[in-house]
Amino acid sequence: MIVTTVTVRVPAKINLQLAVGPLRPDGYHDLVTVFHAVSLCDDVSVSPAETDSVKVSGEGAGQVPAGGDNLALRAVSALRAAAARGSRGRDSGVAVTIGKRIPVAAGLAGGSADAAAALVACNELWRAGLSQHELCEVAAGVGSDVAFALLGGTAVGRGRGERLTPALVGPARYHWVLAFADGQLSTPAVYGALDRQRGAKPVPEPSLSAELMSALRAGDPARLGEALGNDLQAAAIAMFPALRKTLAAGRELDALGALVSGSGPTCLFLARNASHATNLAVALSGAGVCRSVARAAGPASGATVIER
Repeated sequence: MIVTTVTVRVPAKINLQLAVGPLRPDGYHDLVTVFHAVSLCDDVSVSPAETDSVKVSGEGAGQVPAGGDNLALRAVSALRAAAARGSRGRDSGVAVTIGKRIPVAAGLAGGSADAAAALVACNELWRAGLSQHELCEVAAGVGSDVAFALLGGTAVGRGRGERLTPALVGPARYHWVLAFADGQLSTPAVYGALDRQRGAKPVPEPSLSAELMSALRAGDPARLGEALGNDLQAAAIAMFPALRKTLAAGRELDALGALVSGSGPTCLFLARNASHATNLAVALSGAGVCRSVARAAGPASGATVIER
């Protein structure tokens, strides 16, 4: 059977811990982070075309780059270079269609998720036969969070976040409420603000939170909520002061934990269960402290083919 279109569903990520080390000579920071995939997803379809192109619809579509800066198109080019010669359709173009539900520039790695989906979809479309490990190697060259979007679940990331180790977790299902801000934050700008806040003080190497990992192994939402942490949170709040009010509202509504997601400006709240998540989402929406809210559960699967 000739496959003409492949559609992949791919999750957003949140960071349960984000520990940021000192600034490196190459302009990056060494990280220790705990990634957690949640059930807020984009759908990415690929089909043969004369030249590579991308079309985006849905949440924040007008803010997604359509040219060479689009991560999904960069992923297509990277896979084309990595795939063995002679793979079906490898030398032809690809039309990429992205249906977005993950907000843009929101600290949820939506662009990285779309890139991961494009890798999986083109690997299937071209019958390139790359293993997940090989796809992760390609992903690491596309962007720091792309490899995790391939894997999903819960994982510890090191380096720039691209060196992944699956986390040892109990069989728990966590219920989250995501509060989307009326605005965006640039990830490099937030890291720059953190560096300015730190000044000339020595910065220790980042380390993994023993409390967080113990809570995950136990599958204990209450302990997990207490152990959430993000070194970028203060910098994100300094650049987007309204986040302080959003976080405070979630805590007042008895969220088990409240945190800025990654570089922000999305705020995440851990609920006790699905019912609590519903009530928390309704209350936050009515409080006027964010643009919109979404419920999500985790851990979610990584990029998965849903239609051929």
